[in-house]
Amino acid sequence: MIEIAAIILAAGRSRRFSQNDHDDTKLVAELFGRPLVRRVAEAALASRARPVIIVTGHQSEAVEAALQGLPLAFTHNPYYASGLASSLKQGLSAVPGSAAGALVLLGDMPLVSATLIDRLIAAFELRSGASDRPPRAAVPVRDGSRGNPALIGRELFPALSLLEGDRGARALIEAAGDRLVECPVDDDFSLIDIDTRDALERVAARI
Repeated sequence: MIEIAAIILAAGRSRRFSQNDHDDTKLVAELFGRPLVRRVAEAALASRARPVIIVTGHQSEAVEAALQGLPLAFTHNPYYASGLASSLKQGLSAVPGSAAGALVLLGDMPLVSATLIDRLIAAFELRSGASDRPPRAAVPVRDGSRGNPALIGRELFPALSLLEGDRGARALIEAAGDRLVECPVDDDFSLIDIDTRDALERVAARI
């Protein structure tokens, strides 16, 4: 059984969510009594992914308080303001050398489930054992749209370490070609993130 880590990106600012110029973070906003980032962390912890790594940055104390009591590994990104790439690299630096890859989860996607995480790991593992050309990544797909989280194989880690600014792994995933594992899903939870207060209200009304 291969080892896969989980990285939860929880470092960015929340400019579209904040109101009245408050310097808060959407990640601690509550959905049915639980902070968004805690919902993501609990899903990761209920899966087989280990360790579960949280990358903090903006409002790190508030994020850590929202996750109090959970068995997580924290790593702080002092360069979070430079964009997504710095947080991704910070998370990758905390992944154990024994891990074959890492699932990258976004702290504002509270509907991602442990079941989906485990499906991605199982699909990546199956392809790894069935071919002499191991997969580079695995992603959920809904009606032709690729969602999150993305499982990034260790083979892509060096390329990810070269990213700068507000760039994530999307281009590298698209370039994986036939070494990308796509997992069809029956819902759109892997496509829903919370960028605004209106989006939070719509998700709450839906579930």
